[in-house]
Amino acid sequence: MSTRPLLVVSLLGLLAPSMSPGKAMKKTDEPQPPMAPKRMKATEGRLEPLPNGRLRIEDPKVRAVVPANEEPKALALAPSARTGTQVAELRLTYLGATAVQKPLQSGEMRRQVGLKLRAQDGCNVVYVMWRIEPKAGLVVSVKHNPGMHRSDDCGNGGYQTVKPRSGSAVPVLAPGDSHTLRAELRGAELNVLVDGKPVWEGTLPAEALTFDGPVGLRSDNGRFDVELFSNP
Repeated sequence: MSTRPLLVVSLLGLLAPSMSPGKAMKKTDEPQPPMAPKRMKATEGRLEPLPNGRLRIEDPKVRAVVPANEEPKALALAPSARTGTQVAELRLTYLGATAVQKPLQSGEMRRQVGLKLRAQDGCNVVYVMWRIEPKAGLVVSVKHNPGMHRSDDCGNGGYQTVKPRSGSAVPVLAPGDSHTLRAELRGAELNVLVDGKPVWEGTLPAEALTFDGPVGLRSDNGRFDVELFSNP
């Protein structure tokens, strides 16, 4: 298997779904963990370094994670070891559609960008995705396939969409728009913010706590300049 270079990224901001208004969401008063830039390893597609320190995405499918040696030592424990806080922030500028468009494994054509949380592998991961087309919105899902570890094994199986307790619409992205996407996971409680405003609050299902892993990034069929940060 070929190895890909480790790239420095800065994760800021979070995703938010386009959802019907629900209960009013509260901004947390808890102290925020310090954020630090993380090296990222692309496992599919390319992250091209830019002179300003950002990374450019031009490929129709990009998957990347923070390498194991960048993660806290707690990750070496059992999958349920992390019960504290995992925070990922993504600063992004949307540049439009990729020159080549590729369908998802389900066959659907979708343009989106988002964060990976507890990313054990391609079959067990929590996604916080900002969908752009064909329908805009923020969607949180858990992909859980016990005993499977490669995307070729699980395909598009094991997905469970998580409904929020409360949510609000995210901006409709147009080329040239810049935003900050942020996800804060405390145990099973997930809060998502866009540009500092809460857009999704809810509880992940128990399956999400049966695996563990680093944070990362996913994009499909969109061109972006990105920076990635996470809590140490």
